[in-house]
Amino acid sequence: MSAIAGLWRFDGKPGAARDLAGMLAALRPYGPHDTADWAEGTVALGRCLHRTLPQDRFDHAPQQTPDGRLTLVADVRLDNREELAAALGQTRGSIDDRCDAALLLDCLDRWGERAVDRLVGDFAFACWDASLQTLTLARDFRGNRPLYFHRGDGMIAVASMAKGLHALADVPYEPDLQTSADYLMLLPAADTPTFWQGIERVPPGTILSVTRSAIAARRYWQPKRPERGAAPRDYVEGVRHHLDQAVAARLRGAGAVVGAHLSAGWDSASVAATAARLLEGRGSVAAFTAVPDPRHAPIGDRWRFADEGPLAAQTAALYPNIDHVLIRTGDVSPIETLDRDFFMFEQPLLNRCNMPWTFGIFDEAKRRGIGVVLSGEIGNMSISYAGHEYLPQLLREGRLMELARVGGALLAKRSVRPLGLAARLLLPFMPNTIGQALRQRRLRPRIDPFAHTAIDANAYRDFRLHDRARARAMDMDYRPWHDGFAMRLWVMGRNDPGNLYKGYLAGWGVDQRDPTSDRRLVDYMLGVPMAEYVAGGRFRSLPRRALADRLPAAVLDEPRKGLQAADWHLALAGARNDVRAEIDRLRACAPAAAVIDLDRLDRLARDWPTSGWGEERVSTEYRIALLRALSVGHFLRRASGSNG
Repeated sequence: MSAIAGLWRFDGKPGAARDLAGMLAALRPYGPHDTADWAEGTVALGRCLHRTLPQDRFDHAPQQTPDGRLTLVADVRLDNREELAAALGQTRGSIDDRCDAALLLDCLDRWGERAVDRLVGDFAFACWDASLQTLTLARDFRGNRPLYFHRGDGMIAVASMAKGLHALADVPYEPDLQTSADYLMLLPAADTPTFWQGIERVPPGTILSVTRSAIAARRYWQPKRPERGAAPRDYVEGVRHHLDQAVAARLRGAGAVVGAHLSAGWDSASVAATAARLLEGRGSVAAFTAVPDPRHAPIGDRWRFADEGPLAAQTAALYPNIDHVLIRTGDVSPIETLDRDFFMFEQPLLNRCNMPWTFGIFDEAKRRGIGVVLSGEIGNMSISYAGHEYLPQLLREGRLMELARVGGALLAKRSVRPLGLAARLLLPFMPNTIGQALRQRRLRPRIDPFAHTAIDANAYRDFRLHDRARARAMDMDYRPWHDGFAMRLWVMGRNDPGNLYKGYLAGWGVDQRDPTSDRRLVDYMLGVPMAEYVAGGRFRSLPRRALADRLPAAVLDEPRKGLQAADWHLALAGARNDVRAEIDRLRACAPAAAVIDLDRLDRLARDWPTSGWGEERVSTEYRIALLRALSVGHFLRRASGSNG
């Protein structure tokens, strides 16, 4: 894994090589093992390397074609090396001593920017074409590797993280209030704006072509909708094949012991189980499960449970080479690492309540010398998608006979009750007032976006957040979707994970890899006919059948979801004075005061609960609204240089 940087001063000003050196020095925490650079006139490229792959030992410098036409720096792990080599006419043996960046350069030399359509893996790169005087920037479809740029007067600069750009005098060091307000309201990430003024991101799944006069963008990842009436196939074996392939690719360079998240759900469990199967006889899996302190408050939601340890243990027990490790962090404050996290991630972290156990897992992985940890970040949109949207989709398309058949089967299997079936069918098309009434009838809490976020009322109006949400296909009333394909794409593109993975690397030396975001797996799951997901009258039918060979029935049959960090309130109660102190500091920070309802935070700090932490109202106020506001506020305070 590398942190990359580049600078092109097309106004002819000298000093590109000197400025690049400063950028690379700033990025050193993300690539401590080696630094290399290249410069020619007003163009300079470089990278800081963190060795995580066997072939990284052959990565000695920015890659360049023999004729000097193309020069490349890349933060890349290619998961289809052999396939690419074959398409290039190279043998498998010929690439054994070539780093992934070198193979990527061969692809760009052969196919130009269309090479990205062939790549599988996590990547971000910058490629200079001396003959065309063009700088090409691109990221993988999910955005697992970050890439930022600044376009100034007569120049463009590129870096993996914002601190690489902030090393330049041309780049301002100020937070972007609009993006911070969007984030606080949980709006999907905009195309190029970031948390920093003057700094833009390369959107995931996008390639940018930069010339002296313009920047052209092309969205290259465009998955296909399922074909209606497709011929019957053995989709169960297809899912298993693609999951095995995705996990196997991410075991590369992991060593004899790989780490893995292991919850009581299907996604991380399927990844950990698959890794154990693939490593049988030659390696093992340290499977980490976060479990709560027994003193946690009772949970008010009957569809949630607190301790995922017992169900996770049943998965682990199926595999002799899984070492099941329980992580307990109930005594760790969710806000004690705010300053460290600002440096590593350079953005606010949305769910501060989960950070203690997340960081606790990486602490234990680092202690054990584990360099790779597997996860299942987007599994609920790929490997374990439920198919709920198929019902309103059939209604919208007028396929009433199919709707009657599917709905009848779901009712017969008691996968849904009559009122629930009506709600799934009609809520996507109803005005919000009627929809909320139906939700109340079903004894589900009313969804109020303002209860979950401490946004300032004036900021909501001035930043036009309602209009911005609508422009990004976000329903502020959170009505269900009637198009499962569109919903899955929207969810996968809602957040940008790149900074998180870079922060894990800088803080713990751990490379987190997500097999559920493998492009081949995602494309396959998106292309499966929707009827497969509800076959036999059960939601999640296809993943249920596909994962039955690797997960215990108790996990597959559990209707509830685990509540991560059920003990979040224990350490927060002990940090009440720290909460008050941070709110006071935010009062003195103009950017934070412009975005956050500080009066509400004051009230929450003053009216501190003595019980009921597991109730919906208290959890919404403190676990979500308070902690998210402190996360965003602290970022604004540090990014603006206010009171430390």
